[in-house]
Amino acid sequence: MFKNNLNFNKNPGNLIPAIIQDAQTKTVLMLGYMNEEAYQQTISSQKVTFFSRTKNRLWTKGEESGNFLYLVSIEADCDNDTLLIRVNPTGPVCHTGSDTCWQQPNRTTYGFLLDLENTIQLRKENGDAESSYIASLFAKGINKIAQKVGEEAIEMVIETKDSNDDLFLNESADLLFHYLILLNAKGYNLNDVVKILKERS
Repeated sequence: MFKNNLNFNKNPGNLIPAIIQDAQTKTVLMLGYMNEEAYQQTISSQKVTFFSRTKNRLWTKGEESGNFLYLVSIEADCDNDTLLIRVNPTGPVCHTGSDTCWQQPNRTTYGFLLDLENTIQLRKENGDAESSYIASLFAKGINKIAQKVGEEAIEMVIETKDSNDDLFLNESADLLFHYLILLNAKGYNLNDVVKILKERS
């Protein structure tokens, strides 16, 4: 996890960039700079410490706010002159009170699945039941949505027993799609389910 051959001499001031990423959500939180002393203090204290170019001294993130960045791992890039530091933050990272220095929320996202959840919500709120399949399901109520999930689950199980991978994957996609609709109808999303899975692990 820790490297002894980091190149602190490459940049002015013997500083190397440190990209800070939430270990759980994978969100990039901020960018800071470290000299060798800040790097060693981060390792020994398990709290991320930078060299502040403004204050011209070592600065442990959270020393004033209490919003520390607890160290999980450190990786160096291929040139040993940039760090990727994964952390568990204890509060907002930016001095503005935002989760990140890019004013973005720090939450787990699932790429296309998040986009699909957003589309489902939009169709639920604004869709026309005559032209939108999602809106038509919501119009028919929770029982119809639950029934569709059951039907898709059975169809996926049936395809599991056959050797047609394309049909199996398509039925799996249908099941996941309708499950996301059911979650929305119940007022939940994937993050709520993942939270329970994490607690169980």
